[in-house]
Amino acid sequence: MTTVQTERGTLPGGPARPTAPAWQRALTAPVRQCAAVTAALRAAPRRPLLAAAGIALLSLLGYAVVRHLAGTSMVDMVVYRAEGAAVADGHDLYALRVTEWSLPATYPPFAAMLFVPTTWFGLPFLRVAITAGNLLLLATLAHLSFKLVDWPRRDLRPVGVLLVTGLGVWLEPVFTTLRYGQINLALACLILWDLTRPDSARGKGLAIGIAAGIKLTPGLFAVYLLITGRVRAAFTAGATFVGTFLIGALVLPDATRGYWTKYMFDSSRVGKTVIVDNQSLRGLVARLLHVETPGAVATLLAALVAAAGLTIAVWAHRSARWSPRADAWSVCTALVTAVLVSPISWTHHWVWCVPVLVLLAAEAAHERSRPAAVRRLRWRPIFGLTLLGFLSFAMWIVPHKGDLDLHLSAFEQFPAGVYPLMGLCFLAVAALRVRSRRLAAGAPLVRVPAPRTDSDGLGSSGAQKAPAAR
Repeated sequence: MTTVQTERGTLPGGPARPTAPAWQRALTAPVRQCAAVTAALRAAPRRPLLAAAGIALLSLLGYAVVRHLAGTSMVDMVVYRAEGAAVADGHDLYALRVTEWSLPATYPPFAAMLFVPTTWFGLPFLRVAITAGNLLLLATLAHLSFKLVDWPRRDLRPVGVLLVTGLGVWLEPVFTTLRYGQINLALACLILWDLTRPDSARGKGLAIGIAAGIKLTPGLFAVYLLITGRVRAAFTAGATFVGTFLIGALVLPDATRGYWTKYMFDSSRVGKTVIVDNQSLRGLVARLLHVETPGAVATLLAALVAAAGLTIAVWAHRSARWSPRADAWSVCTALVTAVLVSPISWTHHWVWCVPVLVLLAAEAAHERSRPAAVRRLRWRPIFGLTLLGFLSFAMWIVPHKGDLDLHLSAFEQFPAGVYPLMGLCFLAVAALRVRSRRLAAGAPLVRVPAPRTDSDGLGSSGAQKAPAAR
């Protein structure tokens, strides 16, 4: 059976099978996903799979011991549960203050509505359930990252997923996400799932719109879709976001009015810009200038980086004819740009380190596979240094209690701002890679290929099809 025949549900010489209704496909999706996972595990080589499972299990057991000894408040989970309770009980959503730190609600009303089911369970159960759920989301993010990069080969991907799930808990952004009971991995999976779907897929952009409705910053990816020519997907994301606003306004009109006219602009509700927890460009500038609020300097820098990052992402996207993994570089550049330019990017927002590390590992593996005579030691050091940065917990090493964030020495500025500095380096590396690939292929540096047809883009395996030349 050919691919086209499979997609259309036809057999050679036979009648076309009717496509199942959308509701039926949605109901059977979990069963189909379980079957796909089972098939992938059966196709994987047995010894590497068992070795990866053993390594992952030992790592997770070690993580459980460290987690128990260090103590995990899962404070954000407590806030989410309080938001859901406020919605369920009809209380003022944005007046609540919970935990010893008097934390408020900071997400749109639509997000608080999604947290209502957490009120059905006690905190001890939620701690276990949300931790287990986040580990499953980490495995999903690893799978989507491998799909995006189209590496390694299909039968080895279950091995990679097990290793990333087991060892990835030691990456500081993932560790902190699990410690606080955050939703970053869920948002990352929504966004990356949408970005790895074929451009012709029905409803592409829907998941990005939902993510933006939960937390505003994913809206940047609707802009990314628009400027890379996926206009229909961009408008789908925008329309979905508007839909989340309307749902919030219908169910919680007072909270919606308060959020969009007042609380959204109150940065003090989110946290202090200058503290080392904030790994955005704005936080980096605040610490460098030793001020609580960096003002226009940081705003201008963020605007310049946003323009540069999105330009590099578009440039990479339009270089697929001459560059392998071009879309992966484009997407990862957009992801890194988003956390750089957000006013507040807590360390756990950098869970995008997972697809970035997978991409750099793919480049390093390709480099290692080249003949020794032409092999260059380039991507392996970049991958190693990036991995070390996300494993370092560097920002927590510098003195930061009280107001010490305002008085960091020049020597302490680097570990305190390690993520934004690595993010800027990643954007530079992405630009240099696109340029070198175009030059190596003898292509003009700014030539734009013809727009892709609906059948082009990332297919089910994540492989990139080259567009026709204009």
